[in-house]
Amino acid sequence: MLNTWIEKLGLGKDKGMEILAPIEGTVCAITEVNDPVFSQKIVGDGIAIIPSRGRVVAPVDGTVSLLFETKHAISLKSVQGAEVLIHVGLDTVKLQGENFTACVRTGDTVRAGDLLLEFDMEKIKAAGYELITPVIICNTTEYSEIIPHIGGVVKELDKIMTIKK
Repeated sequence: MLNTWIEKLGLGKDKGMEILAPIEGTVCAITEVNDPVFSQKIVGDGIAIIPSRGRVVAPVDGTVSLLFETKHAISLKSVQGAEVLIHVGLDTVKLQGENFTACVRTGDTVRAGDLLLEFDMEKIKAAGYELITPVIICNTTEYSEIIPHIGGVVKELDKIMTIKK
């Protein structure tokens, strides 16, 4: 009888963890990214955002596990254990950090909404790079479900994904 009440109340179910938008822009399916490493989910599952603003904020509370030397990508580990990679643009590693400003370092503790990176959208586009930004759960195999919320415009910290153990 107790189990029946627990189920009715939804107490025994994994409601999941929300991953918030690190960038303002238009959300699209990861399969739409013009790079097989992302579109074929080789590094993990997730979504992509076409930015409308040149800044990246923390989508979760956690730790900066890696800030790439070229500042085009950053990886966070949430307090719940999700490994989130934010990769600004495609092939932007070739810019060698030009047009990117880091606001954190590897090892820093962050809260959702903290500013991580800034980037000059116009200069990156003028240099010939796509700005579409994959947001990937790298430890996808640790989750039973990754539910993307795609097809709309988001502001920073809007919900973009739900992940369930």
